[in-house]
Amino acid sequence: MSFRGFSASALLFLLLLSPLPSYASDTAQRATARLILGGRVADVHGKPIGNAHIKIRVNGEEFIAERAKATREGFRSSGDGNFYIEIPVADPAAAVEMDVANIGFKAVERYPVAKFHPAGTGNDGVPQYVASLKLSLERKAGAAFYISASILLLVYVAIALDLLHRTLAAMMGAVAMLFISYTAGSLYPEYFIISFASAVSKVDFNVVFLLLGMMIIVGVMKQTGVFEWLAFKSFHLSGGNVFRLAAILIVVTAILSAFLNSVTTMLLLVPVTIGLAVALKINPVVFLMPEVLASNIGGTATLVGDPPNMMIGSYAGLTWNDFMSNLTPVIAIILVVHVLMMCYLYREEYGAARVTDVESLEKKLRAECGIKDRRLLMFCLAILGGVIFLFFIHGKLGMEPCIAALGGAVVLLVVSRENIVTHLEEDVEWPTLVFFIMLFIIIGACEETGLIQIAADMVLTLSQGNLLVGVALVLLVSAVISAVVDNIPYTATLLPVVAYLSQNTPDIHGSGVLWWALSLGACLGGNATLVGASANVVTVGLSEKQGYPISFVYFMKIGIPVTIMSVAVSAIWLYLVELR
Repeated sequence: MSFRGFSASALLFLLLLSPLPSYASDTAQRATARLILGGRVADVHGKPIGNAHIKIRVNGEEFIAERAKATREGFRSSGDGNFYIEIPVADPAAAVEMDVANIGFKAVERYPVAKFHPAGTGNDGVPQYVASLKLSLERKAGAAFYISASILLLVYVAIALDLLHRTLAAMMGAVAMLFISYTAGSLYPEYFIISFASAVSKVDFNVVFLLLGMMIIVGVMKQTGVFEWLAFKSFHLSGGNVFRLAAILIVVTAILSAFLNSVTTMLLLVPVTIGLAVALKINPVVFLMPEVLASNIGGTATLVGDPPNMMIGSYAGLTWNDFMSNLTPVIAIILVVHVLMMCYLYREEYGAARVTDVESLEKKLRAECGIKDRRLLMFCLAILGGVIFLFFIHGKLGMEPCIAALGGAVVLLVVSRENIVTHLEEDVEWPTLVFFIMLFIIIGACEETGLIQIAADMVLTLSQGNLLVGVALVLLVSAVISAVVDNIPYTATLLPVVAYLSQNTPDIHGSGVLWWALSLGACLGGNATLVGASANVVTVGLSEKQGYPISFVYFMKIGIPVTIMSVAVSAIWLYLVELR
C-alpha cells in the first residue's frame, strides 16, 4: 500500500473515531463540579440484575463517558447489580435523569435523580456531589421468555414420553437456547436468552463432582465383592423365610441408598437380587419393585442419597446434618410402613416361594458370594468412612461436599493402585453427568428470562403468604409432577422458586421447612411411575435386559399406593414437627 493511500485511509479512520457531539464533549473543559451516581439495579424481589444498560441525561442531553464516545456505549450494571458513574458538570444543580433497560424487564425511562449531596472535593480539587439509588425493574414476558418456556416444555415432554434419551433431550435444549441467543439474539436483542458465560456459571459443579467422586468410590468397592456378600448375608439372616428376606433386602437397599445414592445402589443390587431370586425359583420382580421403591425412600434421608437432595443441599447451603436431623426420622417411619405394605401386596408370591433345603442353598450362595479382596475392602471402608465423616462436618469447615467425595476417590485410587482410566470408562455414568450439566444450563436460561420468577409468583399468590398452605403446595405439587417427569429436572426448576418463597413467606423464621417439603415431594413422588426417578429407569432397564420386563402400568400399580402413603406420612410429619 502506498504512503498516500495509507494517509487517506488513516485520516478517514481518525474522522470516524473523533468525538461525537454529546453533553460530555461540551462540558468537559468547563466542568466545575463532579456528580457521583451510585446504586443497584434489582428486580421487584431484590434479586440483582447484572448487565442492565444505563443511559444518563443531564439537562435533557445524553451524557456519554469519554472512554465510550466512539461507540456511544452507555453504562452497565455489574454482575451484582451495582453501578458507579461520574458526571462532570458546570452546574451541580443540573437535572439528571436515567434510562435503565435489560432484556426480560420493563424499561425505566427518564427516572429523575432527586438530589445530590455535597461530599467534599476530589484529589483534583473539584467539588463532588453524591447520590445513591435503588432501582427496581418489573419482569415482562418477551420473546426470550416464550422461547425458553417452549424449549423447557419440549425437553420435559421428550423425557417423559421417552422420545429421546434424556441426556440427548437436555443437550438439545441447552444448545438450542445458546444457538438462538447468538443468531437471532444478535440481530434482535429481545431474542437473546442467555450468554455462554452465564450458562457456564449456572452449572452447579458441586453436584456434578459429588456424583463423580461417589461413582468412582463405589466402582472400586464393587471389585471387592462386598455387595454380593451383603446378598448372601441377607439370605442367611432370613433363615430361608421369604417374607423376612424381602424385609431385609428392603432395609439394606434403603441404607445403602442413603450413603451411596439410589442410582448407584440399584446398579449394584439388581444383578445380585436377580441371581438370588433365580436361586429361590421366584420371579425377581417381586424383590426388585420393593427394592427400587426403598432406594428412593432411603435416598431421601441424606444429602447424597438422591440427586434432588444433592441439588437442594448445594443450592440452599444445607449440610449433611441438616438432612439427617430433619428427614431421617420421617424416612425411618415411611420405611417401616413400606416393608409392611410390600409384604402385604406380595403375600401370595412370597408365600408360594418355599425354600425346602435352606442349608444347601446357603452353602451354594456362600461359595458364590464371598469377599474377593479383603485388603481392598478395608481400604474402601476406611476411606468411605472418612468421606462420610467429612459430610458430617463439611458445614463447619465451609467445605463443599464434592471436595470430600473427590478427595476420597483420589486417595482410594492411589492407595489401591486401581486403573483410573478403567474406572472412568466403566464406572462413571457420563450420560448422567452430562445430563445434569445441560439441565442446569436450561434452568439457568429460564431463570434469566423470568420464567422461574413468574412461576414463583404464581405459587406465592396461591399460598397467599400462608406458610402452611405454601408447604402443602410445594409437597403435593412436587409429588405429582415428579411422578410425571424425572425428579431431577423438576427439582432444578423448583430450586429458585422455593428460594424465593423462603424469602417472601411470613412466619418462616429461617426454617428450612419449604426445602424439606421439596425434598420429600420430589424424591418420594418419583416412586409413582417408571419415569419418576432415575433409579426406576435404571432398575427397569437392567431387569428387562435379564429377561424380566416391568411394564409402565405394573410399576404404577405398586408405586402409586407407596407414593400416596409416603406423601401422607410426610405431610403429617411436616405439620406436627417442622411447623410447630
